[in-house]
Amino acid sequence: MTGYVHPEVLVETDWVEKQLDNPVVRLIESDEDALLYETGHIPGAAKVDWFTTLQDPVNRDFLSKNEFEKLCSSLGISEDTTVVFYGDKSNWFAVYAFWLFQYYGHKKIQIMNGGRAKWIAEGRPLTTEIPTFYATHYTASYQDDSIRAFREDVFRHLQRKLPLVDVRSAKEYSGEMLHMPGYPQEGAQRGGHIPGAVNIPWSMAVREDNTFKSPQELAQLYREKGITPDKEIIAYCRIGERSSHTWFVLTYLLGYPNVLNYDGSWTEWGNLVGAPIEKGSSA
Repeated sequence: MTGYVHPEVLVETDWVEKQLDNPVVRLIESDEDALLYETGHIPGAAKVDWFTTLQDPVNRDFLSKNEFEKLCSSLGISEDTTVVFYGDKSNWFAVYAFWLFQYYGHKKIQIMNGGRAKWIAEGRPLTTEIPTFYATHYTASYQDDSIRAFREDVFRHLQRKLPLVDVRSAKEYSGEMLHMPGYPQEGAQRGGHIPGAVNIPWSMAVREDNTFKSPQELAQLYREKGITPDKEIIAYCRIGERSSHTWFVLTYLLGYPNVLNYDGSWTEWGNLVGAPIEKGSSA
């Protein structure tokens, strides 16, 4: 991990295995496949599902500050707990959970490099036992709006001609597909992309073993498309989970100082009255 601007946010599987009995480390599994956790997970890891756990049950939004505090308290997390996230799909939902914890100001958060697939490939222990935790009285320290973009921010971004990164697949970006394969419920009325956005799929930031690419490879990937650290950048996808992965790469691995995740993403923009779109592939 030498060369990343913030290497402290990434931990390796061997380090995690040594922490399984550490009371100040809480492992959290957050998967795209909501059924994976029950088939076997890292001993002591809690399940945090993107839809049923992290989303508000009424409003189209994630948990309120008060609900976030209740969640952390129920998981035995205190303000000083080191929370390590991991999951399937090269950690894309794990990084979304990381992003939400960052939004509410939790200081000690990390990602297990390689995620669930690497842990299993190395033959490390799994269990089906569901852990229990002593409740805490967690208090969120602040709400960091500087890492979140709303649709008004995107409109201002367009007016200022600032860079946007569309991290979806090429066919979603071009408008050929209205949703990811297998996710028709999360499509949009119109296909395409936000005008001026460049297409850099989130998966281009990881290797075949699900670990992050080297800092040199990552820097080249984004700079070649004009995504440089001197500008404010908004990343988006379909519902904000894949773009949180790119937000993590740019913010923590490459050290870009001003990156926002538009969690409304294409399910909002593609249905939004008055919002301009473009079709076609990247130049």
